[in-house]
Amino acid sequence: MGASPRRPGPPSGVQALPRRSRVTSPTRAPIDRLQLSVLRRLDGLLAGDHAGLFPGHGTDRGEARPYVAGDDPRHIDWAVTARNAEPHVRDTIADHELELWLVLDASSSLAFGTARADKHELAWAAAGAFALLASKGGNRVGAVRASAERRYLPARSGRAHVGAVLAALREPPVEGDAGDLVAGIDTVRRVARRRGMAVVVSDFLGTPSWERPLRALAHRHEVVAIEVRDRREDELPDVGMIAVADPESGRRRLLDTAPATTRHRYAALAAARRAETAARLASCGVDHLVLRTDRDWVLDLVRFVAGRRSRLLAAGARR
Repeated sequence: MGASPRRPGPPSGVQALPRRSRVTSPTRAPIDRLQLSVLRRLDGLLAGDHAGLFPGHGTDRGEARPYVAGDDPRHIDWAVTARNAEPHVRDTIADHELELWLVLDASSSLAFGTARADKHELAWAAAGAFALLASKGGNRVGAVRASAERRYLPARSGRAHVGAVLAALREPPVEGDAGDLVAGIDTVRRVARRRGMAVVVSDFLGTPSWERPLRALAHRHEVVAIEVRDRREDELPDVGMIAVADPESGRRRLLDTAPATTRHRYAALAAARRAETAARLASCGVDHLVLRTDRDWVLDLVRFVAGRRSRLLAAGARR
């Protein structure tokens, strides 16, 4: 392969972090705890299985072969197809040095949680797990913190760089910050020149303006959308009058949770929103992982990785 292309700088309006960011001691402790949790509970599942989590598209083109059911239509070689009057795809030779991009939603709606952690802490842990697993294989990791003042870290390898990424992403959301998930996704789409994997972590609340840029990102990269939720976003407790607030707009109102009809209607609306989000993510062609603040997120991640690995192996067996 030829020399790697020159890495682009951050897009205009995006704050790039310094090349070497020192991880302070207060931040180092939760990173170390996360690393221990990930390595102890996930390492046994993923050891020796490079294809279990990361796509390995590669950069070298392989031989063309007839298309079979289950092949990715994006790999169709149209020139060969036209010559043979039969669909052909061209495989790629896997490159074991990959790029992982993280997009972490830092809107203030994630500063909420009623169980083991708040949603932002869960989102950070999930993004950190992917970063730690990727870095073990020598892969490059880049990240965008999708807040009103976006932060961009170019893709590099090494433990020190991963530590800087995790430290930058751990900053808590600012009250009243609506975030900018669309701009965060677009940033990765512009700077990620090589095929790889992108992990977008958000609660996906509000207007689904992220749908078009996410679909565009998935057209070139493997994309995992991690949706973080809290149980109180799905159901209301029977506690009488409560004050509820929109963390992004600051709007407040009183709500009486005593009537069963109110709780049932809230649950029905929440279920409809979850189904709509899942349908929109599926239409974008991304893998969808749901993590909840009241569940063991590592166990849910293990199940997701195992299911994804099974799908990849099944797809390879059909070829």
